[in-house]
Amino acid sequence: MTNHWVDMQHSRAILVEGSNVAENHPMAFKWIRKAQEDGAIIIHVDPRYTRTSATADIYARIRPGTDAAFLNAMINHLLVHGLYDEDYVTTHTNALFLGDEGFDFRDGLFSGFDEEKRKYDNRTWGYQLDDSGRPRMAESLDDPGCIFARLRKYFSRYTLEMGERITGIPAAEIQRIAETMAKNRPGTILYALGMTQHTTGVQGIRAFTILQLLLGNIGKPGSGVNALRGEPNVQGACDMGVLNNYTPGYLDYPSHTEPTLAAWTDKNGTMRRKYLVNMLKAFFGDAATPENDFCYAWLPKKSAAKDYSSSGIFESALAGDMKLLWVTGQNPAVSSPNLKLVFEALGKLETLVVQELWETETACFWQRPDVDPKSIATEVFLLPASFFMEKNGSITNSGAMVQWRHAAVKPPGLSKPDGEIWDYVFRRVRDHVHDSKEPKDEIINKALWTYTTAEDVLREINGKALRDLPSGVKAGELVSKIAELQADGSTSSGCWIYAGVFSRGENLSKRRDSRTDPGNLGLYPNFGWTWPNNMRVLYNRASCDRHGKPYPDSKAIVWWDENEKRWTGHDIPDVPSLTDGPDTPNGRRSFHMNAEGVGRLFAAVYEDPDPKEETCPRDASYVPKDGPLPEMYEPVESPVANVLHPEVRHNPVLKYPRVKGLQVIGTVADFPYVLMTSTLAEHWCGGATTRNIPWLNELVPEPTIEIPISLGQKLGVKTGDMVKVSSARGELTVKAVVTPRMKPLRVDGQEVTILWMPYNWGFKGLSKGVSVNHLTIDAVDPGAGTQESKACLVNVVKVGDGGGAKSWFRGKRS
Repeated sequence: MTNHWVDMQHSRAILVEGSNVAENHPMAFKWIRKAQEDGAIIIHVDPRYTRTSATADIYARIRPGTDAAFLNAMINHLLVHGLYDEDYVTTHTNALFLGDEGFDFRDGLFSGFDEEKRKYDNRTWGYQLDDSGRPRMAESLDDPGCIFARLRKYFSRYTLEMGERITGIPAAEIQRIAETMAKNRPGTILYALGMTQHTTGVQGIRAFTILQLLLGNIGKPGSGVNALRGEPNVQGACDMGVLNNYTPGYLDYPSHTEPTLAAWTDKNGTMRRKYLVNMLKAFFGDAATPENDFCYAWLPKKSAAKDYSSSGIFESALAGDMKLLWVTGQNPAVSSPNLKLVFEALGKLETLVVQELWETETACFWQRPDVDPKSIATEVFLLPASFFMEKNGSITNSGAMVQWRHAAVKPPGLSKPDGEIWDYVFRRVRDHVHDSKEPKDEIINKALWTYTTAEDVLREINGKALRDLPSGVKAGELVSKIAELQADGSTSSGCWIYAGVFSRGENLSKRRDSRTDPGNLGLYPNFGWTWPNNMRVLYNRASCDRHGKPYPDSKAIVWWDENEKRWTGHDIPDVPSLTDGPDTPNGRRSFHMNAEGVGRLFAAVYEDPDPKEETCPRDASYVPKDGPLPEMYEPVESPVANVLHPEVRHNPVLKYPRVKGLQVIGTVADFPYVLMTSTLAEHWCGGATTRNIPWLNELVPEPTIEIPISLGQKLGVKTGDMVKVSSARGELTVKAVVTPRMKPLRVDGQEVTILWMPYNWGFKGLSKGVSVNHLTIDAVDPGAGTQESKACLVNVVKVGDGGGAKSWFRGKRS
């Protein structure tokens, strides 16, 4: 999230796309309803009519997988009719930067595409640079070489009529939504897995970014692009490096192409090197020195050519390249796509360790229906873990607020908190290799590992001074902000963005002051602690004009105090230095974590020079693998052609199928309907916990498939009838619900029928049911590795009275 939950009350327009926030985030939804009561307009864009749709002022039904086309049509409408915020765009974005003259886009491909390797050489995606290595600037937005002119040309293909042909949303409705967002500012965008679980997920979010930057909707109260996390601590897990491509704090994880710290710095910049050094000092303590690259060599290096996503894990296991898999707090035997491949992969392992509250489908994959357990050689260990109410520790919510939770009860039986399990195993492994001289064991023996409580871990994450610092921080004191971290190894921090959460020895995540609210903005700075530096609204420098004064359409949150000669306000100012004014280069860097220092309408290749280093950049901006601008590509399984570029139908960087025989692509001739999946309010994710709670099972006792009334009439299916649903990967039998929540769409003159199923069921627990992921496709976004769970092709046929029910109930249901 760029903003936070309470901040939504300040929005004048709220676009919800790919999310059912009313059901899945009910406590957050109260702030949305508060904004609506104060006159805000709620817009919901989704293929399925939900409780969020029912509360919205505008609802638009969209074909799954076409979000980029819808958003690009909105962007084009803003550009054509001058509905963008010109002052914001010229002040806070790269609109005036001159683009590389070699850049091109034609027939669905950006310049530099290598068809054989299915990847881009992105060297033409940069800027024209001056002698100092910085971007050259145009004098006005009318300069044909500037980024803004490039946007106008690129998005001109996305007329309102083209948006309708692709998405099924009427052109007049797309226009209405675009103009509603333009006329009601500040506005916010909320999204969830409905946007990301596509093979173009990254590009969809890029379209959000461009739309909001054009409208001046970043950095202000009530603005932003806000991801609604599906669990209370998904944000915290990502912060700590659970994503395979990042270390803690979103630093690029080293690959084999960066064997030394210097090589890593050359790619990522000196600014990020400082934070990596602090992490290495936290990992290895006194063993990490400047002379040995702070033990950088001990970090295992990824292969730059290998896939380390969850799909890559199972494909490695299937190929016999993985001996042991340890699964903690996940149930991939329910929640992963293409379950046939997942189950075969689990059966190829020597050892599977499952750390869980329940005996899940993953732990019992060898007991699944129609499989002989004797045919599976995998040894499975089930480690009983503790529920969140049974352990102390922090959680970090979607708005990056860190809050401490206290154990309410003791764990039952032999179960232990996850941290204790990992601590126990690590210490046993270290005892085992204590006398080893092998280089691979050095990382274990030299690791700084002295935890006794969860707060010890948070102290290490926060960081401390290892010797007296020029700022006055004494050796051993915990740091209070990111600026106190040093590049020379004199400080440590396990996750630099959390520097200050345990400021000077006080655990600020325990604070619960819900009264102090400077500016009456709902910031509550003394409630918990928010990264970075307890800042509540990211990029808040962009709420001010080039002179440091708040924009007229923004509630004042930060500003430049000319008398005090410093940035101040109700929130922590998001600036590189509090004393660098708006008339200085540093004071104009409203997006200072980008190498350019501004918001990126065009995701260019750029390295910001470091004046202190001749060879290494200060910072380098991220560039999506599949293009610097969002483009509409069809899902891998689509019922229609790509009307923009028929020869390049799908994401050109996508590699699928990857495993012969187990990754079959269905066609519309055999599977004429589009299936989308999601979760329920009553059952959570893989369902391991919620399906073991009787009263939740009473509310929703079994999975169903929702089909439109028109399809029900065509098939002779009524609510309660059993139907067989099949895809190129499998089939299942489930009860139908014939409902107006689902309706067919008219797409380029063709009727497209969309169906929906929840993914929360499996063959274990008190409530057992079919797993829809036997049907879904495991094609993934080439940048993020996110599965395309929201669009695959299926067929549906009616079965006899009750026929097939026993195929998913083994014995009586509890």
